[in-house]
Amino acid sequence: MIEMIIEQRRRDLGGGFEVGRVLPFAKRRMVGPFIFFDHMGPIDLAPGIDRSFDVRPHPHIGLSTVSYLFTGEIMHRDSLGNEQPVRPQAVNWMTAGRGITHSERFEHARAHGDRVHGIQAWVALPDGMEETDPAFSHHSGSDLPRWKEPGMTGHLIAGSAYGLTAGAPAHSPMFYAHLDMAPGAIAEIPGGHSERALYVAAGAVELDGARFGAGKMLVFGASASRFRAVEPSIVMVLGGEPVGERFLYWNFVSSSKDRLADAAADWKAGRMKLPDADDAEFIPLPDDPPPDQRL
Repeated sequence: MIEMIIEQRRRDLGGGFEVGRVLPFAKRRMVGPFIFFDHMGPIDLAPGIDRSFDVRPHPHIGLSTVSYLFTGEIMHRDSLGNEQPVRPQAVNWMTAGRGITHSERFEHARAHGDRVHGIQAWVALPDGMEETDPAFSHHSGSDLPRWKEPGMTGHLIAGSAYGLTAGAPAHSPMFYAHLDMAPGAIAEIPGGHSERALYVAAGAVELDGARFGAGKMLVFGASASRFRAVEPSIVMVLGGEPVGERFLYWNFVSSSKDRLADAAADWKAGRMKLPDADDAEFIPLPDDPPPDQRL
């Protein structure tokens, strides 16, 4: 049974690069540990695009960012010294913990042009892990298991589902998968977790006799759910167990509002290290960021 339908809201990240923001939503802040879900593109970027499209260095605490692309390339640089492009069917997994800074730049598009389409999700860290040391890992190939069913190809991005386990460092019970579906293909949303959802990134699906197109997230409880693609579709399925109440302020996630205030003060005062390979500019702390705004 569908508990809620969330439709993406368009947000400009600066310079004209828009995303479809799905989570957080006023009536549904999280699904399992997923506290943020942005649909990037699809957008065609011409060679020579302005650097204003890039996401300049900015900070995070208390979460892991999960960057996954269907097409295109984005260059990641962080304050740990990592420099790693993410390309289709690979994952950049960055655990902020007690604090990290990074940038995301469209360098490939600037040189050659590109079509960028993908998802960036944030996963809140569980109790006892919020202040862990920051870390970064890149995953592709056998780290992200694939499977095939009639009319469908699946790609497990994180956690455990469909009898498989991904290599990315999930810190709490969860699953996250990408399904490419032909018209008429039927898929099951993995069970075993109290909070689950599917997101239609392209195409359309049918469930309980209703049709749902691109840009919609369907939120479910724990009971089994099957759906059918009614046209060629890209579907993300996700969920897990709640990690408890989390507060979100700009790019910071924490179970403590005081910790959010401390992180904001640290960034404003310049106490968070910028990436060595990208330290000439940064995104200032907004004067009064609304709770669901990310730059």
